[in-house]
Amino acid sequence: MIFVISATVCGQANKDSIDETEMKPYQLLDIQENVSLVKLIANPEKYDGKRIQVIGYLHLEFEGNAIYLHEEDFKHAISENSFWVDFSDKLTKKQDPKKFNDKYVIIIGTFKANDKGHMGMFGGTLDNIVRLDLWDFHR
Repeated sequence: MIFVISATVCGQANKDSIDETEMKPYQLLDIQENVSLVKLIANPEKYDGKRIQVIGYLHLEFEGNAIYLHEEDFKHAISENSFWVDFSDKLTKKQDPKKFNDKYVIIIGTFKANDKGHMGMFGGTLDNIVRLDLWDFHR
């Protein structure tokens, strides 16, 4: 019994010291799933508190950092089709999120359904974002 407790404590210490921003997406084993923003808009409570990966249009501005379903949703101020974004400190020390402004991106973060961002304008928040990459896919 003592061994199990100490193994759990040691395992937690190792997890806390891991820099998740250095890990490949498949190494972040606690990602619940890749979630389309459409699913997130329709069923935010289903993903509340879970780490998820999403793809969308990122726009960053004072009191308006958000990921949108489409670029057109941003241009037409349809904030119901967007989610507030909050990047982890570890990520912002390694990457400048502004370089991804007004581009389609793929991100991994923890979803908070009840945190609606600035002035409650958004569909929820993607918090503690540890992955931010361009989604540059053409067919």
